[in-house]
Amino acid sequence: MGFLDGLMGNASEVDHEKLSKELKGILINEEKVESGYKVIRDSFIFTNKRLILVDKQGVTGKKVEYHSIPYKSITHFSTETAGSFDLDSELKIWLSGQSTPIEKLFKKDSPIEDVQRTLAQYVL
Repeated sequence: MGFLDGLMGNASEVDHEKLSKELKGILINEEKVESGYKVIRDSFIFTNKRLILVDKQGVTGKKVEYHSIPYKSITHFSTETAGSFDLDSELKIWLSGQSTPIEKLFKKDSPIEDVQRTLAQYVL
């Protein structure tokens, strides 16, 4: 992922093995990382049990907040592919009890279809 992409809020896919090592302290038995995406220092990770949002805070990023969202809390989601003039793909996830969705931007060549398929597999 390029630095400019990160500043623009674009997400890029992260290696499963690397994410599994980073999350080994919070993953439960038989939970495995399916896919994960990073925006500068923050990440969102799809496991076979839940969606984990990782929020690194402070100058050094040593303080980390983990948001654990069970798939059953996701009421609906949408993906929008990049177009000719709109260079970003977009993901929106709505949670029960919240009117504002979680929004993430992806680079034009990012696998937004894979993200949509992962969500569909666990939410539907």
